[in-house]
Amino acid sequence: MDFSVFKTFSWGLLAFGVFAFALLIQLWYYLGFFSRLVFHKKKDLPSNTPPASIVICAKNEDDNLVEFLPLIFEQDYPEFEVVVVNDCSWDNTADFLKEFAKKHSNLKIVTIKEDDTYTHGKKVALMMGIKGATHEHMLLTDADCKPNSKDWLKNMMQHFAGETEIVLGYGGYEKQKGFLNKIIRYDTFMIALQFLSFALAGKTYMGTGRNLAYKKSLFFKMKGFASHYHIESGDDDLFVNEAATKQNSKIEVSLESHTISRVKTSFKSWFRQKRRHITTFKFYNGASKFRLMMIISSQYLFFMALVVLLVLQFQPVLVLSLFALRLLIQMIIFNKSMKHLAEKDLLLLAPFIELILLFIYPMISMSNTFMKKNKWK
Repeated sequence: MDFSVFKTFSWGLLAFGVFAFALLIQLWYYLGFFSRLVFHKKKDLPSNTPPASIVICAKNEDDNLVEFLPLIFEQDYPEFEVVVVNDCSWDNTADFLKEFAKKHSNLKIVTIKEDDTYTHGKKVALMMGIKGATHEHMLLTDADCKPNSKDWLKNMMQHFAGETEIVLGYGGYEKQKGFLNKIIRYDTFMIALQFLSFALAGKTYMGTGRNLAYKKSLFFKMKGFASHYHIESGDDDLFVNEAATKQNSKIEVSLESHTISRVKTSFKSWFRQKRRHITTFKFYNGASKFRLMMIISSQYLFFMALVVLLVLQFQPVLVLSLFALRLLIQMIIFNKSMKHLAEKDLLLLAPFIELILLFIYPMISMSNTFMKKNKWK
């Protein structure tokens, strides 16, 4: 008996078991959850335009405010105010806001002055903006974001009826030349595909501060950011993770409701941004962490087992057929979802970028162990 053949077969059988298990998990998520965004159709909603406050935190954002703030005030909406928090800016932010307020009576400026004995992050600035907001219904975005249409505010606000207290929107990034831009936008798309699909399944776990609406009363009912104030990030995802329920959360993904943000142009700056963002994951509730860990773990198991099986030449036709099945389902769901989120140009590159990010993510995680913390600005 050739024991080497038996050993190879045993390893192949084990690798195939891992491969099949990981594939089943992947298909469960793609067909059971991500397909929900594919088939999501916006219901006819009654006209609902409650008075709203748009809250923006700005730290040395004079260039972005000059370009994007006028677009905020062009919203086709009956009654709204814009609350801009000038967070210790030393550029021309204060002067610009002062002049802009002369033309727009619904601009409210909240100023936080520098203090050598006291340092703070974005959560303090956002909390000040929320406290300064006049209206119950608030829409949060960033100073480097622009609304995709004049109906951005209307589309986000119309969901506030009944038990709804949170509305999750999509915050995309500018389309520019270069492969890094595509990596960043694919990463953003995948994050959105996950949190929007889970929200449709009644398992809301995060939102993005670039396009997030919630009630002021909910913010104070949850005692603001008290439970995670000590964490630098999390003004958006940790708040939603704590405050969302199956009944109180809705999503809005129409093209008119998107925001578009400035995109990082260097790998170093994007890497630093990702480092800051992923620090919040360990503070998610247990169910959210489990679901997300199953997604990423099954990806690694799937591709590692695939490589082993191909090297061992274990049932190559069957293995490649199952790989093709996973790729086909993935591309069908990506095709429809990317159409919803205006990222269709990423479709053909998606499988390659997926593999690249599987190499990058561990680097980001390990860097947080050895490198200093990043501030929000």
